[in-house]
Amino acid sequence: MKSWFKFQTPSKREGAYWKDRVMRRFLPLPAALFIALALPAVTANAADYPAKAITIFVPFAPGGSNDIVARAIGQKMNEDWGQAVIVDNRPGAGGVIGSEFVARAAPDGYTLLLVSSTFTINPAVKTNLPFDVEKDFVPVARIGQSPLLLAASNAFPASSVSELIALAKAKPGAINYASAGPGSINQIAAELLALSAGIKLTHVPYRGGALAINDLVGGHVDVYVSSMPQILQIVRNGQAKALAVTSTQRSPSLPDTPTVREAGVKDYEASSWWGIVAPAGTPPDVVEALNNEINQALSTEQMNRFLTGEGAEAMPGTPKQFGDLITAEIARWKKVAHDADIHAD
Repeated sequence: MKSWFKFQTPSKREGAYWKDRVMRRFLPLPAALFIALALPAVTANAADYPAKAITIFVPFAPGGSNDIVARAIGQKMNEDWGQAVIVDNRPGAGGVIGSEFVARAAPDGYTLLLVSSTFTINPAVKTNLPFDVEKDFVPVARIGQSPLLLAASNAFPASSVSELIALAKAKPGAINYASAGPGSINQIAAELLALSAGIKLTHVPYRGGALAINDLVGGHVDVYVSSMPQILQIVRNGQAKALAVTSTQRSPSLPDTPTVREAGVKDYEASSWWGIVAPAGTPPDVVEALNNEINQALSTEQMNRFLTGEGAEAMPGTPKQFGDLITAEIARWKKVAHDADIHAD
């Protein structure tokens, strides 16, 4: 692990959070007015940003694609700005625990959240989220995008999507697929395939992608729709077989692997993406500074080489473009979740 990564115990940060809540609740009115009047002076110093360490929270366990991407972009930010970038993993509840923590954090640009497709899937599959994805966060920058890979156990008799569909139609529900948990991108992409192809598959949820891949390699499950960073080397090493990529075009990382559409599944497309959001109320000039830095990092050979190695591509853009993607993805996954009856509460 790079020496510039600094880790802070949750208790100290959470203690500051609750202290802040108590102060807000019981602060006398004159003092509150004084602080409110002083806020413009604080935000006016955003030109000096960043003046201290930045923390990127990852709402999933270390080792997954979210963690990998956060550490790569964090390292580049650290190199460019000379400020420590802390990567803090807060897994639990399908990304909800870490996301809620950031939603309640001070909107000063020093507490950020690494988000992925799951960020837009949760509103579709969970009825009681403790935050509003669109109201409690402000989009900062999209980092990258990658197709998913439909991979199969070497023991699975089908070696193509067409063969998988034929088997599934002959024996509905006999083919099982793994996921990193209920409501994950793996499940929703697999169910989208089932809906699009008119077949029935059986869901086998795991507590994380690493466990799902272990059982795929071991032949305990038939197929898994995985993010590229998690599965690419497994497939290249021959420990599982690639059936198709979920993008509209073949992936440069696996040029001999067809798309799902090439198998005749019309209009099928799914992808995994990553980006950065901040608590709502973060000053616009701080958001702009972060967006500019991330876009600049994405233009470097270092980041492009990293993303290409993970089967992904850089996706620079404006905060509004990222926000539009989030809105569109929420609407899309709500429809899939409704049609496939997917719930993760």
